[in-house]
This record gives sequence, C-alpha cells and structure tokens, in this order.
Amino acid sequence: MPFAVRSACNALLRPGFRHAALSFFAVGVLLLPPAVQAAGAADVDLAVIQQLENKALLAAPREQCFLYTELVGRMTELASRQLAMGDTDKAANTIKKISEYAERIHMGVADDSKKLKKAEILLRETDHRLNDIMHASSGDDRGMVQATLKRLQTVHTELLAVIFRH
Repeated sequence: MPFAVRSACNALLRPGFRHAALSFFAVGVLLLPPAVQAAGAADVDLAVIQQLENKALLAAPREQCFLYTELVGRMTELASRQLAMGDTDKAANTIKKISEYAERIHMGVADDSKKLKKAEILLRETDHRLNDIMHASSGDDRGMVQATLKRLQTVHTELLAVIFRH
C-alpha cells in the first residue's frame, strides 16, 4: 500500500478521527435525497410484489384469498408512494392492478379459506389507505380510485359475511 494511503488510513484509526469519519459517513447516508431512498424502496417493493403474485398464483385455493389480500395491501402502499413522488401514471397502473386483484379476492372468498380474519384486517387497512389516496388524487384519477375502492368495500363486506357465518 502506498505511504500516503497508509497514512490516511492510520489517521482515520486514531480515536479523534474515528468519530469524525463515522459522523461524516452517517451524515452522508442520512442526507441522501429522499428520491434515491424512495427509488430503492420501490425496487424492493416491486420484488416483494412480484414474489407475492407468483406465490398467490401457485397457492392452493384456500390460501389465495389471504395472499391476494396481502398483495393488494402492498400494492396500495406502493401506489401511495408513487403518488407522493408525483408519478401518477405508475400509480394509475398500480391502482388498476389493485382492482384486478380485488376481483380475484372476490372470487376466492369461500367458507374454507384460511386466515379469513387476517385477510379482513388487511382489507380494512387497505380500504383506509385507498380512501386517503382517493382524497389526495386529482379529478382525473379520482374516478378510477373510487371504483377500485367500491370494489374493495364490496369484497370486504362479503368477507365479513363469511366470517360471521362461522
């Protein structure tokens, strides 16, 4: 190792400099632009969403209701983040997918579904998030969000009816 590099490394290892180097590193990480942080989170979310989609497609019919409900919840969070970043086109596509998966939940609600109560709780939370998205969205997107919200509320009502039959 060249002398200059070794001297710099040794200087960083001294007690006084170690704390300074750590604080510069921490400040650099904490002050990353929010768009960079959000982009990384969106990539992770897209990977998780893709895994959930694959898992739900391959799952047994009893498990699909809960998996699609979890998928709709994750996608609603993603749509909310996309709207917050100003990416309305991606958010609109995500909301369309939410509507499609709400229909799959609707078709999959059955007496023998697993984790009905957890699915109901997730649907209730997703309903609230989607309602917030609807109030924050522009007039053009509001109709689509409202239709998706209405479909989710119908599925939620049916899910509650199945739960209370038990």
